[in-house]
Amino acid sequence: MEQLTAVIITLNEERNIGRCLESLVGVADEVVVVDAGSTDQTEAICLAQGVRFVRHSWQDYSAQKNYANSLASHAWVLSIDADEALSPRLRESILSLKREGFAAGTAYECNRLTCYCGHWVHHCGWYPDVCLRLWRREEAQWVGVVHEELRFAAAVRRVHLQGDLHHYSYRSVAEHAAKTSRYALLAGEKAYAEGRRCGAAALWLKPAATFVQNYVLRGGWRDGATGFTICRMAAFYTFVKYARLRELSLTDAAAR
Repeated sequence: MEQLTAVIITLNEERNIGRCLESLVGVADEVVVVDAGSTDQTEAICLAQGVRFVRHSWQDYSAQKNYANSLASHAWVLSIDADEALSPRLRESILSLKREGFAAGTAYECNRLTCYCGHWVHHCGWYPDVCLRLWRREEAQWVGVVHEELRFAAAVRRVHLQGDLHHYSYRSVAEHAAKTSRYALLAGEKAYAEGRRCGAAALWLKPAATFVQNYVLRGGWRDGATGFTICRMAAFYTFVKYARLRELSLTDAAAR
């Protein structure tokens, strides 16, 4: 049977990490947790589960994940976040794959199903959220600062696994709003650094288009009040992103 290392990065994840680790029992032959300096019970929970726990100063998501991958003892890695867990069906898919053997030049993906404030979200553009999470370690590196993604050294075949990766996201709208603002500001600054600029019309048109796309075209209305909240928050993200981009654009123009 093939062997597999599960890799997780953490920072104060005591409310999530136990559930994540439990879902990996019997699937991962090794679990590596790289922690950026938790001050809660994250370390104690991990050590009680017998995982390899390593502290490493935070740089960014890509750098942290790449460092964690470098510690894996096995050639194949399963990248999973602390607030995620394998569903029973996905567990069976991975176990079956381990019995059959991983295919060379292949990376494995799955759908991610998100639980938002206690409600599973099946629309809003949140599902199916296809994630590539299982690959041969030396064949790819994480890149990007705001939204990290895998970059492969050569072309690989993508195989879709049955079963969902359960994502336990926000427990409150306040938590969602705080994170949305932070990421939107970073996205606006990144867009400016890439040479993009923003006119006044974009502040109104782009958030409205985002809401219509997610709530109407992607069926957010099917998720009821939860869907409405998520789609409004997506529009808010778009507004903050472009508001920050416009602010920097005006500052740049005034300086000339």
